[in-house]
Amino acid sequence: MTDYLFFLLLGSAAGAIIAGFGLGLLITHQGSGVVNFAFGAMATWAGYVYADLRRGAYPFPIPGLPERYHFAQDVGFWPAMLLAMLTAAALGLLVHLVIFRPLTQAPALANIVASIGLVIVIISLIDQRFADNAGLRVGPILPREPVTIMADVTVPRDGLWLAALVIAIAAALWVIQRFTRLGLVIRAAAENEKGAVLLGYSPALLAAATFVGASVLGAFIVIMASPMIQLSSTVFTFAFLIPALGAAMVGRFRSIWPTVVTGLAIGMVQSSFTKLQGDFSWFPQYGARDGLPFIIIIGAMILLGERLPDRSAVSTWKLPAVPAAKVNALTVVVPIATAAVALLLLGPLWRGAIMTSLIGIVLSLSLVVLTGFGGQTSLAQMAFAGVAGFTLSKLAIEWNVPFPIAPILASVVAMVFGVIVGLPALRVRGTNLAIVTLAGGVAITEFVFKNPKYVGDASTGGAQIPNPELFGWDLGLTLGDQASRPIFGIFMLVIASILALAVSNIRRSSSGRRMLATRSNERAASAAGIDVARVKLQVFAVSSFIAGLGGCLIAYRFGSVSESSFGTIASLTVLAVAYLGGITCVSGAVTAGLLATSGVAFYGLTQATGSVGQWEALIGGVLLIVMAVANPEGIAGGIRARLAARSSAGVIV
Repeated sequence: MTDYLFFLLLGSAAGAIIAGFGLGLLITHQGSGVVNFAFGAMATWAGYVYADLRRGAYPFPIPGLPERYHFAQDVGFWPAMLLAMLTAAALGLLVHLVIFRPLTQAPALANIVASIGLVIVIISLIDQRFADNAGLRVGPILPREPVTIMADVTVPRDGLWLAALVIAIAAALWVIQRFTRLGLVIRAAAENEKGAVLLGYSPALLAAATFVGASVLGAFIVIMASPMIQLSSTVFTFAFLIPALGAAMVGRFRSIWPTVVTGLAIGMVQSSFTKLQGDFSWFPQYGARDGLPFIIIIGAMILLGERLPDRSAVSTWKLPAVPAAKVNALTVVVPIATAAVALLLLGPLWRGAIMTSLIGIVLSLSLVVLTGFGGQTSLAQMAFAGVAGFTLSKLAIEWNVPFPIAPILASVVAMVFGVIVGLPALRVRGTNLAIVTLAGGVAITEFVFKNPKYVGDASTGGAQIPNPELFGWDLGLTLGDQASRPIFGIFMLVIASILALAVSNIRRSSSGRRMLATRSNERAASAAGIDVARVKLQVFAVSSFIAGLGGCLIAYRFGSVSESSFGTIASLTVLAVAYLGGITCVSGAVTAGLLATSGVAFYGLTQATGSVGQWEALIGGVLLIVMAVANPEGIAGGIRARLAARSSAGVIV
């Protein structure tokens, strides 16, 4: 038992980070009604600022400015801490004023997408500003000398100190929440924003204050933990944020102590899994750590209620409109013919960009069905795509299942995973569903994609994919000494075109009308005789099947699949790009494919300017934020609305 106590105490640092992040998410939600998925990324930037200051420099985040201001030497702990905290406060205020305040009355999807855009921007900034040393570990801050708890249990002291600091912060926040005027006003605004307005309090000012406070808290946690856990662009951004979401959900984004206790428990129990894996052969070797937050989130929804506490705002926006599907020669034949000619005549680099865009179109089509038609949210689309990719390898290599049966069966397996992860949609939607699917996608990634039993290892060459063959024709990207073959691009174009036509037909079908009715008003749809639960599972099934086909195309293109192609960042990027293009129509999916990273648009800009490539992720994130704030219908929707306005005004277009 002492061994288990050792591992439990060893996880106190991770538990403290999770609990601290949970508090930050709680504070932000109480003051603004926003679940900020970019909270971990914002805290990570402040952590890098502190680390750089200890090396004698201050990084500037704006492209075009000098990368950093250099001091003569390490500025010291207190100046570095002060500057990092001020940076975090300024970042929190800026994010509130520029991004989330304009989205106060927006649907949950717009807030989710904007926060995803912010994550992409911050990660790309870190990758650019700290390209040579993305992983940093600063010098000790908290006391590190080992402490003996029992005769046989000796653990580092710094993790216990961090846990004590988080508990002290939680106690202070509890006192403020319960016994101060500010705390009472924030709680009142969280319950009913209209009531706060009538009482003379500014919800915008309260939201700004909580964004600043939460940002400073997140930065403090990251800085204190950075000597124990190496800084990287993703570890605090995702690895600690997702369990923190679970902890905050247990506290229903209202209660401090359930959030803190759950956060500490998650970190300590995850640490004990290391011992369990060594003691019991039946204990999962992969996925248990990241599957735990998923189980906690599902449990919180089952035991504590269906939804996060809603914020009663003055009014709300509707989701972007879904236009009628227009299938004619101009919308079908011309784009397909143009793409086919480009694939046949352009060089291999342009051909590769077109192939990337075609994959982006397929993945975006899956979100058009899920979110555009069905009104559901998923942050796990690339996890479903990865399930299909790895399944395709097993089917084609080990069981010799031929093309096209293998990719269809692989996509069916992805569909099963999609339905399972989407089961909570029967009870929740919006931000709640986004949290569930994000945690579910991470659990799939850890349990499946990193398990050599399913994906192979270096000795087996990983998960290999044979070329697709049909009627004796090899359709692969490479064959012998032939690389980037146009026939593979034509094959991808055919698949993307078939799926685009299928999605258009769904929009015009009775199934599509049921999806739109459910998306618009679930209660009204149910009263009209529509089986809402069936429709929700249907959209998840169709969406994940399409995503699975996209994963198969990725697998065929690269000849193998790996976890790096289907991780959490990839899932967030897919949703971001789909929303940017226009998530409610096929033309939006096509626009999204063209805008995909390394797709046609960015490759063309790189060729024209010679320097866009290194900033394409940041540019995409900024465009996504702008689109979420200014035009929730996306680029395609904005163009369609302008054309309609000009037409109604009698202007010949």
